[in-house]
Amino acid sequence: MALPGWWDHLRLAVCNHRGFRLSSNLAVTKKEDPSMRASHRLSRRDMMKLAGAAGALAVPGAGVFAQGAKKIEQMAPELANIIATSEPIRELASGFGGDIGPAEGPVWMAEGKYLLFSDIQRARRMKYVPGQQGATVAQEKSNEANGSTRDMQGRILVAEHLTRRVARYEADGSVTVVANSFQGKRLLRPNDVIVKSDGTIYFTDPGGPLAQEQWDVVPHGVYRVSADLSSMSMIITDMVGPNGIAFSPDEKILYVGDARRAHIRAFDMLPNGMVALETSRIFADLKGPEPGIPDGFKVDSAGNVYTGGSGGLYILDSKGKRLGRIVHGHTATTNVAFGGDDWKTLFFTTRSSLFSVNIKIPGLPVPAKKKSA
Repeated sequence: MALPGWWDHLRLAVCNHRGFRLSSNLAVTKKEDPSMRASHRLSRRDMMKLAGAAGALAVPGAGVFAQGAKKIEQMAPELANIIATSEPIRELASGFGGDIGPAEGPVWMAEGKYLLFSDIQRARRMKYVPGQQGATVAQEKSNEANGSTRDMQGRILVAEHLTRRVARYEADGSVTVVANSFQGKRLLRPNDVIVKSDGTIYFTDPGGPLAQEQWDVVPHGVYRVSADLSSMSMIITDMVGPNGIAFSPDEKILYVGDARRAHIRAFDMLPNGMVALETSRIFADLKGPEPGIPDGFKVDSAGNVYTGGSGGLYILDSKGKRLGRIVHGHTATTNVAFGGDDWKTLFFTTRSSLFSVNIKIPGLPVPAKKKSA
């Protein structure tokens, strides 16, 4: 029986788990004992584990990718202005990730001089302090948080898979729901989130392997939430898997990664905070023979974009030209953050580890600096 994609591998795994039969045309037939239905219900985490296994089956070489030597490859002379090819690539912490999800969502806490990031597999928020060995647990039960950022007041905003929401963590420890539904329907699986210098919140929701239900939002989308949380709009609806999201330094361009198409698109911004859809263009295509897609990404103060792609972490100029690639030897770059006293430390996560490398150009700080009128 030919199965054309990872979703069909997942369907087969679920059917086997529940006792269904899968016909040659991928149609599901009834199992023989309907009375066993309740005992065969899959938990969400079981479904995600099956999805991870199915994905590994469907992607040739995904489960056996060999870690290679770390190096920085120069693809254009301009890379020398950003990073030296001799710069060491440091692995800071490891042992994260799994079928539920990888290490993700790094965000620098400037006042405390430490980095927070997520271990989606164990639903924990981790803390890394420069100079220490490994990372410590900063928060248990993080709701499988993925992308993270900070707003203009320094509060942490996270895209949470388990609760299917974007949440804001207040200084007093309480939690404010930024968004968990749109037009009366639940969000699917918020992935990454950013905050513009005027306080407006933008986030992506690519959905996931769980089957949609009638009360779920149907399209995979990019959303905008006003700074006071009073209004919410779906601003982009034609992406297969919207994932990473970032602004150019002047906030005139919005970049959004379509992970399933392995490219990043760019949109001109309108004065009202919406995007000019007619300006949509492919900023960079990151496909290639090696594992890796544009997942979470960030932009530095000169407009260069740092993103995962085939075989490593790419550094692109403001036009999308490939300047260089950080080859870290892992199967995927999941997200990126700038940090350090001068914002010249580039932190990045892979499925299982946290890395850093020093660069010559400061990244855009988080929270964003307010723009002059």
